[in-house]
Amino acid sequence: MVGVSGGKFPAIRQHLEEKIGQVYKDLDLRQACSESKTDPEAYKTAIDALQPGSAVIIFTPDSTHYPIAKYALERKMHVLVTKPATQLLSHHNELIELADKNGVVCWVEHHKRYDPAYSDARGRAADLGEFNFFSAWMSQPKSQLETFRAWAGKDSDISYYLSSHHIDICAWILQDKAVPTRVVASAATGIATSEPYNCVPQTEDTITLMVDWQSIKSPKHKGTGVYTASWTAPLGEGVHSAQHFHYMGEKGAIHIDQAHRGYDVTVDGSGKTWYNPFYMKYTPSETGHFDGQRGYGYISIEKFIDASRLVNQGKAKSSDFDKQGFPTIRNTVLTTAILHAGRISLDEKRAVHIEKKGDEWTLV
Repeated sequence: MVGVSGGKFPAIRQHLEEKIGQVYKDLDLRQACSESKTDPEAYKTAIDALQPGSAVIIFTPDSTHYPIAKYALERKMHVLVTKPATQLLSHHNELIELADKNGVVCWVEHHKRYDPAYSDARGRAADLGEFNFFSAWMSQPKSQLETFRAWAGKDSDISYYLSSHHIDICAWILQDKAVPTRVVASAATGIATSEPYNCVPQTEDTITLMVDWQSIKSPKHKGTGVYTASWTAPLGEGVHSAQHFHYMGEKGAIHIDQAHRGYDVTVDGSGKTWYNPFYMKYTPSETGHFDGQRGYGYISIEKFIDASRLVNQGKAKSSDFDKQGFPTIRNTVLTTAILHAGRISLDEKRAVHIEKKGDEWTLV
């Protein structure tokens, strides 16, 4: 484990001991982390200590994903980077090229692809004919503005941070069926920049991207995607992330409410909470051991490690996984294209077009 601020590691160790070491049996929490300095390029020291074919997992602020992933790929490391893969489409295209050049796995940690409901919905959408409409809502409570004040509105926005989930799901459902052609963005403001949050003046509260999709097979069929994300949702909703999507094809519709899975717990004083053990089961097994291996949050990382091992053993090529529905860096390029186009649309107050020139996607 490596991070910028070594001074945070004592608190991190304590947190891991309380939440993991004291909850599950037989887990080794030892870490070889320096607590003596602050180093924005500490990742280089860590990556340089690894052998080619090692796995690098990146969960860092959005603006740092590209340089860390690039450094690792150039040294023939397999990379799993949290969403959004990059903020710029050109950077995403470069990571595709680097992964291909070095024959290594580079995936984006879009764990919702492994949610059994979302995966099943993708399969059922295939029988609903041409795409017509998709809407998604995802929000987190205002308290997140306290957590993310250091970078909110400066280095990234709520669309990159949250809408990346459902934009990827929509692009995954529509893979080889439709492509995005135009993006228009709109934003609500005023809460994040006011008391008590006082984020920088350019911080948006809620961002909506409206995307035109063109059918690949039928010129007359066009669809619309509307993706909204907010970090100014009410406190006390009982969920960390309110989230749902609605998909409509020419022969039917699909609706998923991921926030409420028919499972809630009410406790005196704190009220009702909706849990999602399908993502990760945090309660221990009957023997007291970790028991979250069946959750799609765990599976997302497990699949990446499995793919990396297969490539290391010569049993697969990194490009093989592009054809299998995994969130490879190549398969997720349209998610970045839409997010980047949305940012440009907000900044320049215009529609942004997405086009394919040769083998590369570009923004116009």
